Amino acid sequence: MVDHARSSHVDVNGVSLRILEWEPTTSKERPAIVLVHGLASNALLWQGAATALAARGHRVVAIDQRGHGQSTKPESGYDMATVTSDLAALLEELAARGFDRPVVAGQSWGGNVVVELAHRHPHLTRGVVAVDGGFLELQQHFPEWDDCATALAPPNLLGTPAKRMREYMRSAHADWPELGIEGQMGNFEVLSDGTIRPWLSFDRHLQVLRGLWEHRPSELFAAITIPVMFVPADHDHGVFAATKRNSVQRAIEALSRGRVEWFHGADHDLHAQHPERFADVVSDAIAEGFFS
Repeated sequence: MVDHARSSHVDVNGVSLRILEWEPTTSKERPAIVLVHGLASNALLWQGAATALAARGHRVVAIDQRGHGQSTKPESGYDMATVTSDLAALLEELAARGFDRPVVAGQSWGGNVVVELAHRHPHLTRGVVAVDGGFLELQQHFPEWDDCATALAPPNLLGTPAKRMREYMRSAHADWPELGIEGQMGNFEVLSDGTIRPWLSFDRHLQVLRGLWEHRPSELFAAITIPVMFVPADHDHGVFAATKRNSVQRAIEALSRGRVEWFHGADHDLHAQHPERFADVVSDAIAEGFFS
């Protein structure tokens, strides 16, 4: 169940992107925010953070990127240039609806997407937030694409009972709020027999992964002219755990206007795990004028 959000579709670049929209729940209206999910995720995982941001006066939109969730699932177009073009075209459509250069936040792969957006289309946003992403360079860890594809291929979850998956999610994320669990379950279509099927197919997953493997954000930072805030999780597991702090520091040094807010001990999906804190970090940065 979507919490106080309006669902619709916006047609851009030959695909129909599903968006969820939250209106401010306070009279003190603040700049709008657009939220972009990570690989094999979906807009619903932003529910908690979006609700918290709306309570702080922000109009919020979360999107399903192509191939994900309720959006169109074409056979191609998962490279970084195309998905960034999707996002840029969506922002242009939203501008006609009153979104005045929103802050755009993206998580993981979505963090790299918003960094690419900041480089290619700085006029569309007042700044971007990269949530445990934006610095990801898979070729540093997997110089050969075949090794990357083997190591990071998704598990085969087709046929798993939805009830069992929900129980696993609650066990694996015991400190997550219920909206976070619901958001994770939004990654799957529940079939008539009660089993799940990922919205993002295996082939499309690998295409997105290939686009991320090819992406080199470190080559972009020096040319980005708008503010970039990193919100990384400081945990001790995952491919990037050993190199993350140095990668973020180098990014901050290269950017004309950079900032970092670490979430110590948080999960990769820190926005779902700590939605209120995440909302505070982003809303406070806006209020302090970082994105001016």
